[in-house]
Amino acid sequence: MTPAYHHGALREALLQSAEAILDRDGVGALTLRAAAREAGVSHAAPAHHFGDLTGLLTALAAAGFARLRARLQAGIDAAGPDADAQLIALGHVYVGFARTYPGLFQLMFRSERLDWSSPELVAAGDSTFALLTENEPGGSAPAATLVVAMSRWSLVHGLATLLIDGRVIPFAEKAQVDTDHLIERVIAGIVDRHDKNRLF
Repeated sequence: MTPAYHHGALREALLQSAEAILDRDGVGALTLRAAAREAGVSHAAPAHHFGDLTGLLTALAAAGFARLRARLQAGIDAAGPDADAQLIALGHVYVGFARTYPGLFQLMFRSERLDWSSPELVAAGDSTFALLTENEPGGSAPAATLVVAMSRWSLVHGLATLLIDGRVIPFAEKAQVDTDHLIERVIAGIVDRHDKNRLF
């Protein structure tokens, strides 16, 4: 029996189905028809909500950025007022998000698959990165802040990518180092005692 959804619930159900396919089978298996089949609805339903596959992927990426931002904010809140603790928390949340949602994380940074003219995606992405690059009071000028931000983002994003590509664990095993401890030490390296600008 085909599930009965109201308008908003159907859109969300299609996004959830699309993410399930992404995680299970990869982006290559994600089509409008596959999302419809996964959700148990008419094959025409995704086109009604997203237009085409790019629209579906773009909406899914926007939802991913919103989820990442919420988790980053929760990490900041849990870390308390200490700037260094917030930096470490942001790094752990970012890497943890990539490890928990590898397919979604990779999609969010696949510019060739997304429509960056989409107001939904632009708003979600900008909101996330505004949180990540927020200056601490008395921080550096914008240009200097950007250098710090990009350096930290490169480190943490690179670590996240290496982890989900399976490239970290073999090196940790060869060195007889606990993987989680290695990750913790790498993330700790983002803290510069002479510069208190926020991570990324």
